[in-house]
Amino acid sequence: MDTTLMLPPRPDRRWTLARQLGLSTAVVRFWGEEEWWTYDSLLKTRNRFADHGLSLDVVEDRPPMTKTVLGEDGRDEEIATVKELLRNMGRAGIGVYSWVWTENPVGVIRTSDSVRLRGDSRTTAYDHEQSERGPDHPIDISEAELWENLEYFLDEVVPVAEEAGVKLALHPDDPPVESARGVPRLVNSVENVRRILDLFDSPNHGLTFCQGNFSAMGADVPATIREFGDRIHFVHFRDVEGGAESFVETWHDEGQTDMPAAMDAYRDVGFDGPIRPDHVPKMLGEEDRAGAMSGYTDMGRLFAVGYMKGLTERAERSEKG
Repeated sequence: MDTTLMLPPRPDRRWTLARQLGLSTAVVRFWGEEEWWTYDSLLKTRNRFADHGLSLDVVEDRPPMTKTVLGEDGRDEEIATVKELLRNMGRAGIGVYSWVWTENPVGVIRTSDSVRLRGDSRTTAYDHEQSERGPDHPIDISEAELWENLEYFLDEVVPVAEEAGVKLALHPDDPPVESARGVPRLVNSVENVRRILDLFDSPNHGLTFCQGNFSAMGADVPATIREFGDRIHFVHFRDVEGGAESFVETWHDEGQTDMPAAMDAYRDVGFDGPIRPDHVPKMLGEEDRAGAMSGYTDMGRLFAVGYMKGLTERAERSEKG
């Protein structure tokens, strides 16, 4: 397993921290940059990381796909951009594309960013009843139509991913509720994930196994890792307390998942891909700092990387006996 971090596309202090932590791989998100999926943009980004001693292994972002998800006119042009992205990733030697099927206006939702954890650290939480008091989004689509549109998308892009040598890694809906603000969701249960993987049976069509989402689904996380096995291409290592309609994001060593058992499960299925910490609490001095994005502050990620490295070493040593 390659412990890694999500980093911006240009060097900053987080790149230096990653190297000081002994990391050699990176995950990139482009944060709204224009047409980042071109070959030249991806190549320059990959080479920036390489020049800093980091291998760029995952693109965790998405070109515009609103028409694709909703099945509207213009979706084929959007899908053509995704195909271009996959081909360019293959040419640039970037192996994993982490993507979401959720429509962007109702993507990741949190109803609090100031829940107190140990030592007065602060974390995020979700309360479905509170969230649903808000206005519905003006999106008229049924669950059946979402399934039809997803199958159409996979039929178009999975063969391209196979040709390009890129692994598609679908992230679950966050939160994994049946619908959010009037819009149905699909990637919200283990049963639905099975169905999605069966829509196109290919080793290149797999998962971003976000532990916090599967935990919120009520899944046995280690058992689910073993079930999906080689269809797991990328891991978000995080945890929660609670279920899909009400949860608090936790420190990595204080949630409801048996984290050592999860790491053992990755070892047992032979997972050797990128695994990154996700959604960490804010620590002292980060609570009110401008630009400190909830879930992605530095100090919590430093703790998480150390914890993950310890669990990985323990799992590898126990395998050797």
